[in-house]
Amino acid sequence: MTDWFVQTLRSYPEIAIFLSLGLGYYFGSFTYKGLGLGTVTATLIAAVIIGQLGMTVSGPLKPTFFLMFLFAIGYGVGPQFVRGVSQDGIPQALFAVVVCLFCLGAAYTGAKLAGYSIGSAAGLYAGSTTISASMGLATDSINRLGLSAEETKKLLDAMPVAYAVTYIFGTIGSAIILALVGPALLGIDLEAACKRYEEKHGGKKELGGPGTGWHRFELRAFRVQERGRAVGKTVQEAEALVRGERVFLQRIRRGEEIIEATGDIVIQAGDIVAVAGRRDVLVNLIGAAAEEVDDRELLAVPTEGVDVYVTRKEVDGKTLAELANSPDARGVFLRKITRGATATDIPILADTQLQRGDVVTIVGRTQDVAATIKMLGYPDRATDVADVAFIGAAIAIGALLGSVVYKFGSVPLTLSTSGGTLIAGLFFGWLRSVRPTFGRIPSPTVWFMNSVGLNVFIAVVGIASGPGFVAGLQQLGFSLFLWGVFVTTVPLILAMYVGKYLFRFDNAILLGCCSGARTTTASLGMINDRAKSQIPGLGYTVTYAVGNTLLTIWGMVLVMLLT
Repeated sequence: MTDWFVQTLRSYPEIAIFLSLGLGYYFGSFTYKGLGLGTVTATLIAAVIIGQLGMTVSGPLKPTFFLMFLFAIGYGVGPQFVRGVSQDGIPQALFAVVVCLFCLGAAYTGAKLAGYSIGSAAGLYAGSTTISASMGLATDSINRLGLSAEETKKLLDAMPVAYAVTYIFGTIGSAIILALVGPALLGIDLEAACKRYEEKHGGKKELGGPGTGWHRFELRAFRVQERGRAVGKTVQEAEALVRGERVFLQRIRRGEEIIEATGDIVIQAGDIVAVAGRRDVLVNLIGAAAEEVDDRELLAVPTEGVDVYVTRKEVDGKTLAELANSPDARGVFLRKITRGATATDIPILADTQLQRGDVVTIVGRTQDVAATIKMLGYPDRATDVADVAFIGAAIAIGALLGSVVYKFGSVPLTLSTSGGTLIAGLFFGWLRSVRPTFGRIPSPTVWFMNSVGLNVFIAVVGIASGPGFVAGLQQLGFSLFLWGVFVTTVPLILAMYVGKYLFRFDNAILLGCCSGARTTTASLGMINDRAKSQIPGLGYTVTYAVGNTLLTIWGMVLVMLLT
């Protein structure tokens, strides 16, 4: 039975790939307090073990899935990347560049001092910075060095060894350094800093929410008293009586007639009005001085909640307070703001700025929601259909441009198909954020291209390097792990001090900026837990977009520096 199984895997290596994925995703899903191996490392380990059986995966499978992964990465971060390098995200973008240079310098220094080969150095860098994608570009660069097939294979087999040994501390260590050690080193009370930030920027923490019986926004009906302040005033004037709060009259019952409330309708004594607003406002301010009525017909207002893709140039960079005063925002409430490839939740504060590429969830009357969608951009309604023609053409264009070799004197320079595809993803992702009528890729599809694309690549790498993995680990020994600690720790500590004293980021977002620049999502989750707030996420998206791009490219640059 065992012989049959081994022989089958050798004859059909595609089975070995799917087996590696299955084991990798299963064991990679286990976490402790948000930390774990992750699917990439678990898939690599599973593939290395399976690879001990000795099999060959030939053909273009590995580069095909890697190009798909790179395009998905660029497509996801494109809007934030372009914004970060062109508009008010410049300080955060520059900070990310500095941190990426720290990471490259630490990996180069560590590899030189330890005397590692190019392949081991590339794996040390990829694992310590948890940037698996860099191995693909490093692989392309090593293949172009003109070495013998035997020497090239030796370098490529060394890469996953160093990656696997250093990745665990790269993930867990970065989270511990940023979330636990960082605040102590910098003297930051993270929870207090986030509270001050929320108070300064017009926000406050609320209990309840999705999944609970409490709802932030409600619709309730009240009878207008004969001597009430609203009698004789228009709907717009009546809404303005509740100063500093957004309340809207949605409908009016006058006798047996139900009237849709518009700004110029005059309110009369005895009217029953359907009022929408924050729960505390309706209960404490209005309900305390008015008679509430249970009028089911009046309250049966057609409403909808819609995700809107922000694309309009006119609202880019505008604060929520500014947008709330727009006539097109009347009657609509904001539930959620999602930003970036990692779908980071952005706190809803008065001076939170909307950006192109954000996805906002709004709720209100159907006609009011339609007006707000027109003001913001394009409805992001659920669909499972991807624009595959766009995906194929975009990847082909990027790969073709990247394959061109440019001569700089006698030195050949090229982006490689991988680099070209990543840049194509950035460009088309940004273009989609401003012209959303084409190139739609649903979130589940982006996830598949991103996660499965990378893990198929990793599985092939692990299976191919399996026979030499154990020997390589014995040769490099425990010192490789220690050098991984060095390459992980030094850039993060430097980043925290540079962010605080040179860039002068607010303490509430400083560690989020560091997490984004190092693309370590696990640390952001731990930082948010420590802060008991989502505020650190405000520093994550721009730095993540720039950091993810540069750290990936550094895989190729490191090989060039060590050649």
